[in-house]
Amino acid sequence: MPESFVVHREAHIAAPPAAVFALMTDPEKILRWMGTEAQVEPQPGGLYLVNVTGARFARGSFREVVPVHRLAYSFGWDGSEVVPPGSSLVEIDLIEQEGGTLLRLTHSGLPSADQFAGHAEGWAHYLGRLTEVAAGRDPGPDAFYGRT
Repeated sequence: MPESFVVHREAHIAAPPAAVFALMTDPEKILRWMGTEAQVEPQPGGLYLVNVTGARFARGSFREVVPVHRLAYSFGWDGSEVVPPGSSLVEIDLIEQEGGTLLRLTHSGLPSADQFAGHAEGWAHYLGRLTEVAAGRDPGPDAFYGRT
């Protein structure tokens, strides 16, 4: 089996880890920076379901939840044969720093260079929006709205 492609991203966020964690685990707060619908149960085995673009649902389940410090969940797309629900893994570490939080994201298990590129672009986009919201700013309309 070929080695999978792995997305690595970091973001410096001007908010404490608890605030960033809430933006990633509270369905109403998730929608401030990503998606049009969200249903999350942030506990091991709990559902991760987000309609990311208004036209595409990401689905998986939480594997690890360490409040305000770490999230890990399986990830994939409803209706996709390339990256089906639960087929990849997203790991997020929140590290307290002076003036805020360092967010480290690793998305592993992606099957191809095309999927790596698309997910790298998506994470860069949405982490930028998360950074804006966490700093108390409006990220504006989502340029990825409607993408399939």
